Parts: sequence; C-alpha cells; structure tokens
Amino acid sequence: MTGRIGAERQECAVTVLGGPTTVIDIGGLRLVADPTFDDPGPHAYLTKLTGPAASEDEVGPVDAVLVSHDLHPDNLDDRGRAFALAAPVLLTGPATARRLGPPAIGLAPWTTYELPRADGGGHLEIHALPAVHGPQDGARDEDGHVNCEVTGFLLAGQDLPTVYVSGDNASLGVVAEIARRVGPVDAAVLFIGGARVPRKERGRPLTLTSELAGAAAAVLGAPIVIPAHYDGWAHFSEGRADIDRAFDDAGLTTLLRGGEHGEWIPLTP
Repeated sequence: MTGRIGAERQECAVTVLGGPTTVIDIGGLRLVADPTFDDPGPHAYLTKLTGPAASEDEVGPVDAVLVSHDLHPDNLDDRGRAFALAAPVLLTGPATARRLGPPAIGLAPWTTYELPRADGGGHLEIHALPAVHGPQDGARDEDGHVNCEVTGFLLAGQDLPTVYVSGDNASLGVVAEIARRVGPVDAAVLFIGGARVPRKERGRPLTLTSELAGAAAAVLGAPIVIPAHYDGWAHFSEGRADIDRAFDDAGLTTLLRGGEHGEWIPLTP
C-alpha cells in the first residue's frame, strides 16, 4: 500500500518531507533521518523557505531517528531536535552524541547497531558510514572533519533491500569507499542540492551537486535513487530540475524516484 504518509506502516517504502527529512518504513519499523519540523524563517545564518510536508503528529510514533549531524539547523532544527530526543532510539556520530546527550548513541564509521524488527525477521542492521561535509581539501576541525562530523547510514537485513542514506556528504571518494566495502546498494537516498555558504570553503559545494549525485549513483550501482536535501532552504544552489537534467545527461533518469513530498516511494526496482 502506498499513498500519503500517515500512521500506517508501509511494507518497504521511503518518503521525503522536505529538506533532508526522510521517513523510511522497513522491516516493520519506521525510521526518520534528519528531522526538521520548524516553520519557515531565519535559523542562525541560514534561512528556511518552506515547512515540512508532514508534522510530527502526522509522522506518528517512530522506532528510531538517524541524525547525520546536529550543528546545522537545516539538518536538525529545534522541533527536530525535540523529536529526535524523544525517540526510543537515536543514532548519530560519536561527537554529535556527546553534544546531544542521552539517549543519543554515537556510532563510529563502519560500526553497526542492531534494531529488533517488528515483522519477525530478526534485526535491522544500521551501519554508520563516513561522510565529508565539503570539498576533500577543505579546512579540517580538531577531529579531522571538514566543516563538522557527519554520519551516513546503511540499512540492511535478511530479505530486505539495502538502503543508503548519505547525509551531508560531498565526496565521491567516500562513496567509492562505501561501494568497495559494502557492495552495490538497492536504494540510495542522496542529499544533493549543492549547498553553498559564502563564508565557508569559498562558497564551494558542501553537499553533492547534481552531477556528483549522478556519479555517486553509478558508483553505488543503485537501481533506485531518491533525492533529498535540495529544497526548502535558501543555501541550496540546485533544485529538482537540476537533478533531473544531470541524471538525464548521464543516461540515469530511470534510477530517479520521487514526486510530491510526503508521498510514499516503494523500494522496488
């Protein structure tokens, strides 16, 4: 069953609510990646243009929240933070977990958290993956991260599709390493938009551009690509039309999925 998001769980489907916020129903569970539920308006040095396609109440109870990073309001705003901290399981990177405090669980890259499935199929494996939030030669913080620590995620389990959620990654090298270590994925939720902030990295992209997203999809061997993080904020330099054009130029249009925000996208080829 598909349609607009509501409390009823889908067998295996994804919907993007706007910005990076993605709801994933898999293995009888509901997960939310990078919740952002605030109203439009200024958020520190960033400006939110549109609100989410569904509220916290419409999303309903969740089994886990995945936070790629907490330092930027376009990935975790005030209401999103409250939503994440109220979840039964909150997974993120180690530095982010220390800042958020309990109940956040910090996962280093290439480590795994097992979440019992609600469909009787054992466990959903949630693998933490690396990400680079800007140019590969960007300035590094004291922990060695460009911009800040960012965590991607891979969801996997017996008889389930593998789902990659990139987080704010701009590095094709990271994508190549993921493909080498985990093999092809069945679906990729790619944070695109070519986010740019003039005072950071000389205005160079801090997330995947549309062209890099097409290359990432090819490297990952993903038959399904769901774009996220390309609208709703003023600092995104590329929108859905740019993504469609880049994938068409690369001959990859058939990989793209997605329609109106809040509408379910089945994870079937």
